[in-house]
Amino acid sequence: MKAVASVNDLDTLQVLAHPIRLRILAALRSPASAAVVARGIDQPRQKVNYHVKELERAGLVRRVGERRAGNLMESLYEAVAATFVVSPRVAWTDPRRTGALADQVALESLVAAGERLQRAAAQLLDRAAFDGEQIASAAVEAEVRLAGEAQRAAFLSEYVAAVGPLLKKYGDRDGEPYRVMLAVHPQPEERQ
Repeated sequence: MKAVASVNDLDTLQVLAHPIRLRILAALRSPASAAVVARGIDQPRQKVNYHVKELERAGLVRRVGERRAGNLMESLYEAVAATFVVSPRVAWTDPRRTGALADQVALESLVAAGERLQRAAAQLLDRAAFDGEQIASAAVEAEVRLAGEAQRAAFLSEYVAAVGPLLKKYGDRDGEPYRVMLAVHPQPEERQ
């Protein structure tokens, strides 16, 4: 099972959006039959079996084996990931967004960095929630005011010059790896 999987298409999101299916996915963090899941979430077995099959068709769960239960053989299923995150790209149906991302490499990088951060945060949250781990993490956010292209370029140049030595100093192979991210973008206006 993967730690985190991204939902990148509308059809999969529609399958995932059903409240019973979310409960089934949570129950299938470890292999189980539809009957066991049904008892665990207090739903009829037939209903859970239907939803498990829909989740399987969408690629969100997979069959991982079978076991004998009395005179019957039960299929065992497991979620393909411990956590699912929904990519914002799912809701972007207007092709102008795809075109803008293709035309603006820096903007595409910003969107991809946001998606990576979302997946990492979800994975770390699972480690804290399910493994009881204390997660050493930090988030630093600041606002700067840049008057134009020349000032933006100067800021980035000075930032790289200031952070470069720190990255080199702490970038050796000893110790636990941490990801450091800086995103520079105009502050979006809040829309009413």
